Amino acid sequence: MAEYLLRHVLTQSGAWHGVVFSAGVSALVNQPADSNIIDLMLDRGITLDMHRAKQLTKQHLRQSDLVLVMEEHHKKSILNLDPTARGKTFLLGYWCNMEILDPFRRGNSAYQNAIRSIEGCLNPWVDKIVNS
Repeated sequence: MAEYLLRHVLTQSGAWHGVVFSAGVSALVNQPADSNIIDLMLDRGITLDMHRAKQLTKQHLRQSDLVLVMEEHHKKSILNLDPTARGKTFLLGYWCNMEILDPFRRGNSAYQNAIRSIEGCLNPWVDKIVNS
């Protein structure tokens, strides 16, 4: 959700033309998005038809300027994989002083809460990215 929402908001800003991608620290590789997520994103005019889960690699981290994670344990996993990612790995909710709990297998209300939290935490990052 965060990948597609961030890409959408950055593209809408008209001032940014980079790459946004997501990869999981324990992804179900090549699996499509959960049907709950597909529906929530369609409500926002965003399709996930082409999305397939990817596993995060050290190469991904080395090629990235910014790494945003949902929960502290994700950050710890990333830093265990590549300690050089320390200065560029942050919680998506950093500016909102919050973690965004992974809704996987927790039902539709968990997905709704997660997407609202993601949306609420994007603007400070968009400002930083666009104005840097």
